[in-house]
Amino acid sequence: MSEQEMNSYRFTSGQEPSDEMLAQLMKEVAHDAKVRQEQATAAYFSEMRREAEVVKAKWADRINSAING
Repeated sequence: MSEQEMNSYRFTSGQEPSDEMLAQLMKEVAHDAKVRQEQATAAYFSEMRREAEVVKAKWADRINSAING
């Protein structure tokens, strides 16, 4: 199936997609979903690490304050 055929198809056209077209669409959707999930996971853990550093710094200040009076 050509890229032009894939790009010209619309679900609202009233035509059912061919099996080949549907398989290609599903493959592209699955790929996009995987990429977005990986980006979301990376952002989540990045934020978690940043927050952990903030908490770690607060505890270091409290410990130093307790030690040094």
